[in-house]
Amino acid sequence: MTRSVPSRHHDIADDLRHQITTGAVKPGERLPSEADLADRYKVSTATLRSALAVLQGEGLVEKIHGKGNFVRRSLRKILYVGAWGTLDPWTAAEAPMRVTVRTATVQADGHLTSLLRVPTGSPLAEFFCISHEGDSPHGLARIYIPRDLAPAGVLGGDSSWRDTATRFAVLGSAPATVRETVSARPPTPDEASALRIGPTTAALAITRVAADSTGRVVEAALLVFPGDRVDAVFTTYDVTDEKGTQR
Repeated sequence: MTRSVPSRHHDIADDLRHQITTGAVKPGERLPSEADLADRYKVSTATLRSALAVLQGEGLVEKIHGKGNFVRRSLRKILYVGAWGTLDPWTAAEAPMRVTVRTATVQADGHLTSLLRVPTGSPLAEFFCISHEGDSPHGLARIYIPRDLAPAGVLGGDSSWRDTATRFAVLGSAPATVRETVSARPPTPDEASALRIGPTTAALAITRVAADSTGRVVEAALLVFPGDRVDAVFTTYDVTDEKGTQR
């Protein structure tokens, strides 16, 4: 029987992994350039990048565009609390996240018309949000509400970026119903780049739709987390009507 021979890029990944796990290369430290590593291991740049891709997929290395490859710091587990309550369900964590928000007014089309139950072309307030733990991305959110529900002064234009520690739901009161759909899928190229995860790392995608007591959809949120370090926790409560009967 013929024994398979490990690929060269796996040998390189094994060596770099050993350096990382033994502390020879510290968390947050920048690896030598790809050209220098390729020269050190006597391989092509393509082979070297295949080795780095293995480590990126394992969450040991992250590639920051324009800066290079870095040993990934040990990050807290992300906790997504699937309930509308005192904790912001997008940024629930032991300490506040740094959140950057870009606001704009857009027109509903395609999937958004179905989520918000509005005609094509209806004006929506869009909040594009990225949260960070230190320098590392924590999660992405695209949140949409009917434009007439956006409080005055909230929308600052397409290029308006700002930091906020508040919850993303900008409504004054809690909705009557919240429906969340959860799926695991590969990240889109933009999501992989923003979250600094490999294209083969699973992303946890959550679609949250909130409606008021009349049934009007007041918020639709598209949330994405790196699937290698997120726990989603959903709690179900017994609902008792005015007669005391459980439903």
